[in-house]
Amino acid sequence: MKKILVFLFCFYGVYANSQPFMLDQVVGVVGNKPVMQSNVETSYNELRGQGYPVRGDMKCGIFEQLMIQKLLINQAEVDSLVVEPSEVELDLNRRLDHFILQIGSQELMEEFFNKSIYDIKDDLRKSVFEQKMADKMQYEITQNVKITPSEVRSFYNRLHRDSIPLINGQAQVAQILIYPPYSEEAISDVRQSLLDIRRRVVEGANFRTQAVIYSECTSSADGGELGFMSRGQLDPEFAKAAWALKNVGDISRIVESKNGYHLIQLMEKRGDMVSVRHILMTPKINPEATTAAITRLDSITQAIRQEKIGWNTAALYYSQDENTRFNGGLMINPYTHGTFFDMDQLESAEFTAIEKMSIGEISEPYLARDDKNRQVYKIVKLTNRTDPRRANLRDDYNFLSEMALNEKMQKVIKEWVDEKIETSYIFIDDSFKRCNLSTNWLKQ
Repeated sequence: MKKILVFLFCFYGVYANSQPFMLDQVVGVVGNKPVMQSNVETSYNELRGQGYPVRGDMKCGIFEQLMIQKLLINQAEVDSLVVEPSEVELDLNRRLDHFILQIGSQELMEEFFNKSIYDIKDDLRKSVFEQKMADKMQYEITQNVKITPSEVRSFYNRLHRDSIPLINGQAQVAQILIYPPYSEEAISDVRQSLLDIRRRVVEGANFRTQAVIYSECTSSADGGELGFMSRGQLDPEFAKAAWALKNVGDISRIVESKNGYHLIQLMEKRGDMVSVRHILMTPKINPEATTAAITRLDSITQAIRQEKIGWNTAALYYSQDENTRFNGGLMINPYTHGTFFDMDQLESAEFTAIEKMSIGEISEPYLARDDKNRQVYKIVKLTNRTDPRRANLRDDYNFLSEMALNEKMQKVIKEWVDEKIETSYIFIDDSFKRCNLSTNWLKQ
């Protein structure tokens, strides 16, 4: 439960139903961008919720970071940098999907925040947009900053031993994954339900309302709206049906994709992007299908243990995960895009499965969820494991290189901030003028 609560703060940044009422006020301004007292308090509560120790005046540090963010956003607007609505929606959907996987279901999330998923998305949209604007401006400033091997060595040698970062214990995990098959009756029931919805919409019912009531897609619970997407961002069958729609408001036939069955309504086309709403429904898995999946995995496990087939060959021929079956089933860490996971980055089902396993050992079949929150059964093999250690140049060069590069980028950003302050309107409320800030914001 602690892991879930920590994620809540990362995801939403506020306490559900527990924030005391506070009269808000402007405590800083950069250009025409205000920093509100509530911004500082929310970030402060978020960091405390993640377990960060309160050292010195943490609120002063938070305030300065918010001022820097506003300076970046202000310059991004001057430079006409663009964050497309589709980028914001993709990020929102990614956060919602990951959060729902962490907490268990959309219903639990809505209960925790005492808000609908639609309202949660509205609350997040502005902050996600501003963060993306700041990130784009920061990229413009630092994109040409490079690091050399000698600079990495110098950086490492300057670190005090106690400052050399600890590398968490990590695990490398391979999987063989099977989706329980749907019965023809279950598929027929879903198709009939979608036909009934389509008929009601054609007769005048609101598609958005029907999506809120019936769609099982967590990432588009905002009335089924996906935001602007390109063909490459969509399932091929879904994209084909979406681009076949000609007029705003047109509704597709029933479309089958790898995620289930859909109805799609066209909202807008813009160049090579399309904005649609959809309703997703998936057939219900019966006990016989579950038993069949587990039995199949049991057979595969026994064949591997008896050396009748190798793990990599079994993953290639039997795993139904197209993202991993060609690389021996090795799971990809979505945070690093590598194959090693910090133990706390694993989903709870995987963590439980490998917690007491030895390298090379294979788990028994277990129930899990994929990245689309679909029910799946899998076996996993622990292919490698590392113990916690102090970082060193031989084993952790890439990690240390990133640290050194980040330090160099921060220096470039600091120089840029100092320069931009000279030509920007800056206001700091008296309540924060006492702070020992790293930058002289109010240059005399």
